[in-house]
Amino acid sequence: MESRSEYPRPRFRRPDWINLNGEWEFGAGERPTFDRRINVPFCPESKLSGIAALPGDTVWYRRPFDAPAGDCVLLHFGAVDYRATVWVNDVEVARHEGGHTPFSVDIAKVLRSRDNALVVRADDPLTDKTTPRGKQFWGETPEGIFYTPTTGIWQTVWLEPLPALHIAGLRLMPDLEAGAVDFEVAGNGDVKLTVTLDGDVVGGWSGAAGRGRIELETVAPWHPDSPTLYDVEASLLDGDGKVVDRILSYFGLRSVATSDGRVWLNGEPFVQRLVLDQGYFPDGLLTAPSDDALRADIEAAKALGFNGARKHQKVEDPRWLYWADRLGFLVWDEMPSFQEHSGEAERRLASEWTEVVRRDRDHPCVVAWVPANESFGLEHIEPSVRSRFLVRLYNLTRELDGSRPVVSNDGWEHAVTDLCNLHDYSGPDDFSRRYRSLGLILDGKASGHQPYDPGFAYRGEPVLVTEFGGLKMSGSGGWGYAQVGDAAQLLQVYRGLIEGLMEPGPVEGFCYTQLTDVEQEQNGLLTYDRRPKLDAALVKPITQTAKRR
Repeated sequence: MESRSEYPRPRFRRPDWINLNGEWEFGAGERPTFDRRINVPFCPESKLSGIAALPGDTVWYRRPFDAPAGDCVLLHFGAVDYRATVWVNDVEVARHEGGHTPFSVDIAKVLRSRDNALVVRADDPLTDKTTPRGKQFWGETPEGIFYTPTTGIWQTVWLEPLPALHIAGLRLMPDLEAGAVDFEVAGNGDVKLTVTLDGDVVGGWSGAAGRGRIELETVAPWHPDSPTLYDVEASLLDGDGKVVDRILSYFGLRSVATSDGRVWLNGEPFVQRLVLDQGYFPDGLLTAPSDDALRADIEAAKALGFNGARKHQKVEDPRWLYWADRLGFLVWDEMPSFQEHSGEAERRLASEWTEVVRRDRDHPCVVAWVPANESFGLEHIEPSVRSRFLVRLYNLTRELDGSRPVVSNDGWEHAVTDLCNLHDYSGPDDFSRRYRSLGLILDGKASGHQPYDPGFAYRGEPVLVTEFGGLKMSGSGGWGYAQVGDAAQLLQVYRGLIEGLMEPGPVEGFCYTQLTDVEQEQNGLLTYDRRPKLDAALVKPITQTAKRR
């Protein structure tokens, strides 16, 4: 059975680790029965799990393992949806809330050398719409824009043996303008950092763990057309100068900013040509069947002419972000929404979003944060309550990372925002008329929603149309936002939409719906199993139509 064998955390790598993916015992219900087998990290709803059925609100996992030698032994979970409780040898060692973010725990004190028992309970109430669940449907049969849910473990589980003194964290904060990288190493002792570019040493630093700056001898910006990455080796030394722990990482030198109604990448105006990517796979659902599948999705999008993706209502596997860094692909990082508002729902989303930003903020590919989308879960409350929460999320995000634009509410009903993002599923004739005039853009008629909540207004931020198209060919089954007859007509309408956005006017970028079909939603440029509907060689020049000034 496939079990995702690649190292799961590419920006914080150690060579010594033990993959716990593969066959586990499995059961469902309040009491653990372990009467089935499951292929981790695939959720029980997926075919690749070996179960392919809705399991209920509570699931259990169990597997034996032998303990590696180490003063500390970290047990890592990439993601468990939604609440996880973990036991090792009948001792509770961890609890975590949040279905999309990683957590770790040192289990050395409860280990024996052989035949340790690891048990995980995951609670994910299917009908609780106050948890951040993104596109996971809360009923038995997926419908509309919502899809098969994910319960329990859905990213890699692994062990990492460490010495008592080890590096607990590493942040890398590039400064393109200064030709330097700021860093922060968490740990006790002296550290040595070495930066290389194409194998040549271009910077270094040594001293006590903490913060510092490395001036780079060679400055090579990261850009989608030239995704240059610097490699970093961070070593922790004991009192005798011996290396006791070593981390491998990387960074890219790039800047992103907004001013004068435009987006600027590395100090130059830049038109973002994004595709909506929901990150679902036919056999694995939220979990890609392989690392190659994650890379292939990015390569397919680039072949169609896109320079990035809005990862929609999903916190993606870090391996996908690694490939975006490596291949030169911009990413909008978006938080999965709750579907029903409450004070507890706000707390849950803000807490998990904090973990998301901390996890992803050192990836050069990430160029925008999207904590909310189309007022999901916020539709039926007072606008003042909604905007208060949106402002809170905006400020929280800027505090966690002030180096990227933050979108307050992608699509409409923005509060404070760095980008004015609008959704519009009308046709080419409407586009050619509407997107010449800022007044027509902001009148709210395209979506039926006002672009800004009461008390907020357009302040000159860049305008992007971040959902449009959604074209489905007739006879393909399922649904789309609009229907065309065949591939030739699909290409013709796609051309009309892109040209309408790129004619002279305020629009500075777009995000087309969408890269692939997803279950009953049949409006992708690729089918659900990644077969192209159009010749990429014909689509690419249309996608890359130059912006007319």
